[in-house]
Amino acid sequence: MTKKIGRVTMQAQPQPKAEYKSSVKIVNLSGYASPEVKEVYNRDWVEYGEYNDYFDMLIERYLGSPTNAGCINGISEMIYGRGLEATDSDIKPEMYAKFKLLFKSKDVKRIVNDYKMLGQAAIQVVYNKQKTQILQVLHFPMETLRAEKASEGKIKAWYYHPKWCDIKPQDKPKRIPSFGNGSKTETIEMFVIKPYKSGFYYYAPVDYNGCLQYCNLEEEVSNYHINNIKNGLQPSLLINFNNGVPPEETQEIIERKIYDKFSGSSNAGKFILTFNESADAQADLQPIHLPDAHAQYQFLSTEAREKIMMGHRIVSPILMGIKDNTGFGNNAEELRTASVIMDNVVIRPFQRDLIDGFNEILNFNGIYLNLYFVTLQPIEFTELDNIETKVRKEEETGEKAKLSSDLESCEVDDFPDEEGEELYNTLFDLGEVVSDEWELVDSQVLDGTESSLEELKIALKEVSERDASPEKNSKQDNNGFKVRYAYSPMRKSPGSRLFCQKMEALTERNIVFRKEDIDMMSFNGVNAELGHQKRNYSLLKFKGGKNCKHLWERKVYRLKVQAGSEVDASKAKSEGFVEPVNPAEVGIRPADMPNGGAYPKTK
Repeated sequence: MTKKIGRVTMQAQPQPKAEYKSSVKIVNLSGYASPEVKEVYNRDWVEYGEYNDYFDMLIERYLGSPTNAGCINGISEMIYGRGLEATDSDIKPEMYAKFKLLFKSKDVKRIVNDYKMLGQAAIQVVYNKQKTQILQVLHFPMETLRAEKASEGKIKAWYYHPKWCDIKPQDKPKRIPSFGNGSKTETIEMFVIKPYKSGFYYYAPVDYNGCLQYCNLEEEVSNYHINNIKNGLQPSLLINFNNGVPPEETQEIIERKIYDKFSGSSNAGKFILTFNESADAQADLQPIHLPDAHAQYQFLSTEAREKIMMGHRIVSPILMGIKDNTGFGNNAEELRTASVIMDNVVIRPFQRDLIDGFNEILNFNGIYLNLYFVTLQPIEFTELDNIETKVRKEEETGEKAKLSSDLESCEVDDFPDEEGEELYNTLFDLGEVVSDEWELVDSQVLDGTESSLEELKIALKEVSERDASPEKNSKQDNNGFKVRYAYSPMRKSPGSRLFCQKMEALTERNIVFRKEDIDMMSFNGVNAELGHQKRNYSLLKFKGGKNCKHLWERKVYRLKVQAGSEVDASKAKSEGFVEPVNPAEVGIRPADMPNGGAYPKTK
């Protein structure tokens, strides 16, 4: 008796007694190994993967595993958010414009995607002919690059080939110098962003490397089910011809005609055709059952999905659009908590690595910006109660602070609470309380006319730290008279800037300052948060910053001669007191200055 799959021919013939032998084959399932990095003799580049195809394998796992693809897509979108921005774009408009010209959104998005999917990302840097400026920053496919063997501890170049696993002996990959290692005539260099991984120098394995075998498992389970359905879970038709066995050619004609009539996408499609000498000799079909097959494959599918999400550090499946019961009270509560954790633990480390790389490129062109990725998180998920400054708020929400033109001196919280105490202590140490041995002989708001733009620079050069001792004499002290300054008026506004609040508190305690003390505060950057481009500025002239409603009040003291003695300002001058000269701005509130006392180039 002979049997054929698809068409079975049954012939009644005497059969010898069958001899059965055990035929057992052992299939070794290969375990997953970490990616191989190989330096091959007589090749200038370093191979990555068993067949120099590690990046290709990652792409295959991305295309074949739905959970892996969903995780990579979701995390890449979270990293990029709504794009790359700068908190200081308003105060550095020229730098910001140059930055936007260099880093196009489409290139940044591709760089982000490569960095997540392949574990590293490549950027092609194009210089001008003199190699003094970077003209273009372009995404470059990381899978097409291999590192040059290190020289002097550095990777000085990368080699390009469109398909490394298919490279032929006669192929000559193109050498591209790495960033900062090209000659003066090489105007194209390759900048590669990759994280540090212990045991890896040339390349960095992906952060989800530990779950790649589960990506493969999910892919194989999917392929099995598809092939099972395509090949038919079981034949849908059994046709027996019990009127004898026709010639082989006739059998094929009959089979073809039946196939054309009953098969196709709208029919069951699978049938078994048998030719028998009689009905007694017809084929006997025995099904093979796999016990609990559905449960086994369901377990494999669930296990693969969970391990893949664990490898990607997905805090909650719902972030990837997968509903799951995790014990939270409801999905809204879970989503908010999971989103905050995911953003801080997973997303921001990726963003920091990328921004560090971008800054290195921008710094070559003299561009210094505080970059950040605008988050995709709903503002309701952001803990704004713990935001310390305007800059931090913008980084968290992506929304720039808008200040009105009549902004009160006091509507910007420019220091966090812990820094406020430190500021108060610093100001307290610089000031002094005039002892009872001295009497106040003059107190007035100043309106001097000597106002030079270079005055602050000159003053700071003359000031040293030893001058910041309040018990010492001031250079403005003369002929037995002491000159000090108080911060006024006492507005006690509940929304006042922290600097102004602390200064008012010191004035309330009768603490005054020498001019040298105020200059030292300026030199040390006290309240620089509100200076132009966050730089130090003259507190003597501009007090608490733009639109501040405070000024300095000059106080002149003289040693008491006897109890109850009084000396007015005119008498002080007659006794030899020389009135110090100060900039006109000392006695003017910034709110009353042109443009609210803002830096001349700003509005």
